[in-house]
Amino acid sequence: MSRTGFTLIEVVVSLAVLALILGVTVVGLASLRQPAASRTARQITAARDSAVRSGMVVVAPQILFLPDGRAIGPGVEPLTGAPRAHQ
Repeated sequence: MSRTGFTLIEVVVSLAVLALILGVTVVGLASLRQPAASRTARQITAARDSAVRSGMVVVAPQILFLPDGRAIGPGVEPLTGAPRAHQ
C-alpha cells in the first residue's frame, strides 16, 4: 500500500523557507522607498520652486530665494547658493 502526500516536517520546512524568502523580499523593497522629507525641507523646496516659477523673491525659514533659484541666508552654501541639507 503506497501513501502519497506530504509529511508534517516537509510542510513546516516549506513554510519556513517561504517565510524567509518573503521576509528578505519585504526588507529589500522597504529599503528602496525614499525617506520622508522633514517639514522644513518640504517648505524650503516649495519656496524655491515658487521663486523660480513666479520670478519673484520668496522667503522661507531663514532663507531668501532669488528668482534664479539661488538662496541667501545662514543655512546656505556660499559658493553654490544651495540650501544646506543638514541644519
